[in-house]
Amino acid sequence: MPRLKRLGARGIVRFLGRHGFEVFTTRGSHAKLVRVGPSGRREILIVPLHRQLTAGTVHAIYRQASRFVPEEALRVGFFSD
Repeated sequence: MPRLKRLGARGIVRFLGRHGFEVFTTRGSHAKLVRVGPSGRREILIVPLHRQLTAGTVHAIYRQASRFVPEEALRVGFFSD
């Protein structure tokens, strides 16, 4: 079973940016990432802006992102082989 990578907010924001998400706004220590999906709906993700994120937080972001991006594309950025 692949292991979840230890990621920081900068790496997650950069990876999700490759899938069309852009930082829309920041408030405190959280960034709101937004993109317009294929159906025309706004898709929103929230990412805490910390240097190192815990495994549970990275997994929660992965689950949120999997609602909008195919899991095969996400596995490359979130899991190591």
